[in-house]
Amino acid sequence: MSRRPAVAVTGLGVRCAAGATPAALWESLVECRPATSLHAFDDEGTVVGPASAMTGFDPTGYLSPKEVRRTDRSVQMAVCAAADAVEDAGGIHVPPGRRAVVTGTGYGGVTSQENGIGHPDVLYAPRLMHNAGAYWISAGLRVTGPSLTISTACASGTHAVGEAMQMIRAGCADVVVAGGHESPLTPTTALAFGRAGAMVTECEDPAAASRPFDVGRRGFVLAEGAAFLVLERLDLARARGARIHAVLTGYGRNSDAHHLTAPHPDGAGARACMEQALADAGTTAGAVTHVNAHGTGTELNDLAEARAIAALFGPAAVPVTAPKSVTGHGLGAAGALEAVITALSVREGLAPPTASLTRLDPRCAIDVVTAGPRKISDGPVVSNSFAFGGHNACLVFDSPHA
Repeated sequence: MSRRPAVAVTGLGVRCAAGATPAALWESLVECRPATSLHAFDDEGTVVGPASAMTGFDPTGYLSPKEVRRTDRSVQMAVCAAADAVEDAGGIHVPPGRRAVVTGTGYGGVTSQENGIGHPDVLYAPRLMHNAGAYWISAGLRVTGPSLTISTACASGTHAVGEAMQMIRAGCADVVVAGGHESPLTPTTALAFGRAGAMVTECEDPAAASRPFDVGRRGFVLAEGAAFLVLERLDLARARGARIHAVLTGYGRNSDAHHLTAPHPDGAGARACMEQALADAGTTAGAVTHVNAHGTGTELNDLAEARAIAALFGPAAVPVTAPKSVTGHGLGAAGALEAVITALSVREGLAPPTASLTRLDPRCAIDVVTAGPRKISDGPVVSNSFAFGGHNACLVFDSPHA
């Protein structure tokens, strides 16, 4: 059996409140600057909680005025982030049929859906489609290979990146643009998560509202954004002299089959998913230098993930960070955004700190990075996503020099 090809990360692109470029996002992370304001509102315009909204976003440099009218805000962010990732990669150097796109979104065109209720126009249905992002990116990049969309709630972006890697390994494509997008800051979405007790609805300091693993956490901060990676066969990337941010080496995915919205209390599914990803990468828990946690700031998810990490790696044995303390929770975009962050961590040799953590929940026996970034050695780094529906997904990144 032929050896499966290694997969390089050659391009990164983001659009979110914490940064419109990977460099700006990284600066927000290492300097612990949460991108949160009082923005989540109900249908009467009353604020119901903090949110992470991108201000000043303008897609007109990437889409024509006609195309802007035809697309949901989340798709506009996706097109911009994907285009930036391709530019960062130095372009795509394989024929259109050897290119692919995989997008992830949990809620599709929810902004357009809410705005159009009661008075839908002729473009209403196309703006709602979960696969609209995949279409617009594919059309813009002349992709005639596979173009897919995955919707697994908050694991969507991670699944998109992982499945993209599998496409390259299977020989279905040589370059895949993969990521996630979401713009859920609508009255109905905010009210739904607020009433479910998942989202922060009251806080004295919005900037400190997202507090994963902190004893005083009250839920997640709703966020919007998009993040995309260009994945490429490592041999092709090296042959053309591409800059390689990191190598994607492992992917795990499974399901809890336990509860619609709650994880298995002991984190059994999360642990098994991480084990699967490490086995896929051909490495072990003892070699891992850092874990990028799902870390939503909700009690059930934080406890389950902390138990899974402690059980697999040992209590406080590996540095853990929770970027949602800075970025908020971008739902279907979150895993892709954190894949970008993890690739940057590998490249920079740093684990970014977790913001707003003042007192670790004593039930979380993990080593959460706080105060400032922590130096990490070369070695595998794990990125986790655990979603409603029991969908679990994990990625393993490593240095191209490993």
